[in-house]
Amino acid sequence: MNIVALMIGRGGSSLKDKNILPVLGVPLLHWTAAAARHSRHVDRFYISSDCQRILQTAREAGYRPIERPAELASATAQSSDAVRHAFEIMERDGPIDVLVVQHANVGTVSTAQIDACIDLLLANPEATSVVPAHQHPEYHPMRAKRLRSDGSLEPFVAEGGVSANRQDLPTCYFFDHSFWVLRGRDAVFDPLGQQPWPCMGSRILPFETSGCRDVHDLADLETTAQWITEHSIPIPDFGADKIR
Repeated sequence: MNIVALMIGRGGSSLKDKNILPVLGVPLLHWTAAAARHSRHVDRFYISSDCQRILQTAREAGYRPIERPAELASATAQSSDAVRHAFEIMERDGPIDVLVVQHANVGTVSTAQIDACIDLLLANPEATSVVPAHQHPEYHPMRAKRLRSDGSLEPFVAEGGVSANRQDLPTCYFFDHSFWVLRGRDAVFDPLGQQPWPCMGSRILPFETSGCRDVHDLADLETTAQWITEHSIPIPDFGADKIR
């Protein structure tokens, strides 16, 4: 199997340089990079970004740079489009059977999680992807409300007889967005891929977690550091793997 990792991360953010800010003295994106570098499956590594600082920081972890065009780096650009752009470039280096898409602003990822998701995809040939996901019944969509024009609220989902008890609601998952494991071209370019991330394809399997801690503000850096410490994740050391 040809299993490839692609990290994605834009330069623009409300928290400046968030993808490379230090967590326990290490650039944030190095934590997820180290998780993939130690995988028993992944053997090629790439980074897609519009930011030279992000590309260089990922080079230090052995990731080959793919410069993202400006139209795929705006605040409204779609991540699936960035993945598809990078996929075409990575395929020039060889076939891709499985693609592990990593998010540069998430450091709460372990090698064991990545390998477990890859194993689950390989064991289920009908699946287009395996995505870490968690339950959050307090925010179940059947409980959600939308704003009327008069300022009052109404049910967001038109469902009658919704129970106030969480245990009575149907199981609902929310994606972690720490990483995605995709079945190569079949998933990434699936014409029936589920919105809003069609590159996951049309048959997505969940890998249940307790959620991740993606970084959007300085407090998220602290919770990321706490998670890393609690899970005894070793400090990344890429040594000779750096790409000059």
